[in-house]
Amino acid sequence: MKSRAPLCIATLTAAVWLAGCASGVKLNDQVPVESRTPTPVTDAGTAGGQGAASSGATPQSQVASVDLTGKSTGADVPAGLARLVYFDFDSFVVKDEYRPVLEGNARLLVASKQRHMVAEGHTDERGSREYNLALGQKRAEAVVRALELLGAGASQLEAVSFGEERPAMQGSTEEAWSRNRRVELKDR
Repeated sequence: MKSRAPLCIATLTAAVWLAGCASGVKLNDQVPVESRTPTPVTDAGTAGGQGAASSGATPQSQVASVDLTGKSTGADVPAGLARLVYFDFDSFVVKDEYRPVLEGNARLLVASKQRHMVAEGHTDERGSREYNLALGQKRAEAVVRALELLGAGASQLEAVSFGEERPAMQGSTEEAWSRNRRVELKDR
């Protein structure tokens, strides 16, 4: 009869290795998109097809432009359309303050069914590489889900994660960390 010691050692080693990779924070416990009734964005303007003047909402054209690359976003993309959504530490909840960003980008996708976008999820440097890749993916998926709720087609969107690998700002300060916790929307 063979000894069971090698099997027990292998099992124990695997259990210790898996426990070392685990995080105390559960990604599935958070609500990825704030709870609200979805209202599809139409070609005519804001949600529900009403123009900004009749609904009292601020027009999308007054949203500040953010361009991390220094390149033009293209002739068919409005100059003032923001393409970034920032997140709180260790969270993938899309905050309500980014609704105009999501509505503007959803409007582009609804108006042009051949347009495709990639939601690139990023994190700050804190946490393990594996955890940050998972958190970046959850952030990207939350933005994609919000765009779909606003009328964009699932086939027009892709969610990818870069975790901590592509920081927008170098450093270990709160300012750098807050700039790195983001999803960037890019044309594909």
